[in-house]
Amino acid sequence: MGQKIHPYGLRLGIVTDWKSRWYSDKDYAAQVAEDYHIRKYLKDELKRGAISRIDIERIGGSKVQIDVHTGRPGVVIGR
Repeated sequence: MGQKIHPYGLRLGIVTDWKSRWYSDKDYAAQVAEDYHIRKYLKDELKRGAISRIDIERIGGSKVQIDVHTGRPGVVIGR
């Protein structure tokens, strides 16, 4: 009987990319919690936007770049 693995973990780095791209020596837990709250807020606010993926990238110390992949961009931008 073989071991079952998650398909996302198998494809990570080969076919798919990480959902969060950043590195932190200190305040790691706070930044993970902040990523969670950002994702939760966007999913709650844009329920009708058909969001498929939210990528978070931290640039430098204070800049955060968020890429929202959606099937209905008109709903997201407010049309």
